[in-house]
Amino acid sequence: MRRLFKFLGAVFLLLAAAGLIYGVSGYFDALSDADRLALRADALMAEGRSGKDLGEKRLETLLMVQDPAFLQHAGLDVTTPGAGITTVTQSLAKRVAFRKFKPGIGKIRQTGYAIGLERKLTKDQIMALWLDTLEMGRGPDGWMKGFFVASQTIYLRPPAELTDREFLSLVAVLIAPGTYDLRQEDAQLEERIARIERLVSGNCTPKGNGDVWLEGCRRE
Repeated sequence: MRRLFKFLGAVFLLLAAAGLIYGVSGYFDALSDADRLALRADALMAEGRSGKDLGEKRLETLLMVQDPAFLQHAGLDVTTPGAGITTVTQSLAKRVAFRKFKPGIGKIRQTGYAIGLERKLTKDQIMALWLDTLEMGRGPDGWMKGFFVASQTIYLRPPAELTDREFLSLVAVLIAPGTYDLRQEDAQLEERIARIERLVSGNCTPKGNGDVWLEGCRRE
């Protein structure tokens, strides 16, 4: 039995070491990719496709739903109510650091890469890249990618010119772009928008870090 415990302990240490190495490799990959990503981000911002171009207080609203502590954290946040286990930076890492992201061990490299991005890029650059790579669901001509693209495709206007409800509809689909339909009336989407409206107005709070579906903002 003692030998078995020693063996299991050794296996655990090896797995922990392998995970640490995998995470560190993600960090250094991000440092290596940073200059290229910074150029891409700067180009997006020059085109008027940054977080600041969403419209007055719109970035604040978006972050309240997606990543409330984005401006304070260094890529990882497991405590803020409603934040979930994936920050904006981790979400970006998932799309720029993997050919095909696989949950589980992939989360380790994703987190290391996100921390590396935070080390080299500004918050404005990270936000611009994230907005440009977002999966936005089905549009009239097929799958949409990018917040500004979806705004123009669905509403024929940039985000800054949308009504508050139109803007929130785009925010609402982010949690499950394959589930909601921006092209027509969608009861599930309307419910999601209603929860976000209550959150933004200060009439409710998420139940905890994992409450990304805003169950704390469900109608009574």
